[in-house]
Amino acid sequence: MSKIAIVTDSTVTMPDDILRQYPIFVAPCILIWGEETYRDGIDIKPAEFYTRLKTARIMPTTSQVPPNLLQELYSHLAAEGYEILSIFISDQLSGTMQSGVQAKAMVPNARIELFDSKATSMAMGFQVLAAARAAAQGASLEECIAAAEKARELSGVLFVVDTLEFLHRMGRIGGGARFLGTALDFKPILELKEGRVEAVERVRSKRKAYSRLLDLVERRIAGRTPVRVAVLHANAEEDGRALLDEAARRFQAVESILTELSPVIGANAGPGTVGLAYLAGM
Repeated sequence: MSKIAIVTDSTVTMPDDILRQYPIFVAPCILIWGEETYRDGIDIKPAEFYTRLKTARIMPTTSQVPPNLLQELYSHLAAEGYEILSIFISDQLSGTMQSGVQAKAMVPNARIELFDSKATSMAMGFQVLAAARAAAQGASLEECIAAAEKARELSGVLFVVDTLEFLHRMGRIGGGARFLGTALDFKPILELKEGRVEAVERVRSKRKAYSRLLDLVERRIAGRTPVRVAVLHANAEEDGRALLDEAARRFQAVESILTELSPVIGANAGPGTVGLAYLAGM
């Protein structure tokens, strides 16, 4: 039986207690703040990041996982006898897939497959989990890729942002640009579609936006079961927990996860962001 490791990047924002259950290895993206450079989730944690962001005069920027970090991880895993499936953030949001291509070429004797999640955070995380759970059941590398492909088809994520300022500044706004200039009391609902941020609706007030978010996810689930949900938040745990409780109840979820967005994702989405990722029918 093959030993299969799943490699992903730190934008997955998967809780540590889940990561520890499987051979899932997380490569950190990079946060650049003035003259300082941090490995996402390692050198800087969400609590520290959001606290510092409140009074920052210089805004942070972000960068993909460096190829050399992936090379080191691939070499280590290959030496341990693993075949490797790398599931990364959408190549339309980050250059991490390209880093994976470069790193793979540096470790020619390893069996490494690269997979574009066309997503991030727990929309990618459900793909990672699908592959890891398949591997735990003895699946081949090809079967793990098939599991990730199925999860990619059946999953998605919608989110509500406090402001479009961060996405716009980082150049990640995509189709959400048509909501620029929205009045402050309107909250944009956005969605990742085919790897890009797209605008869905503008809703007056955050409370109504969360309610509408649930309606939109229900439409996308389209009656498929079982349903797995994950709520991701950027320094908005109270809102996130309330949304998760409602989503789990409404969709009779067999798995529900609350997680905080990593500094790199938080720098792009902005504090106060709350999203709902789902996997339905798998």
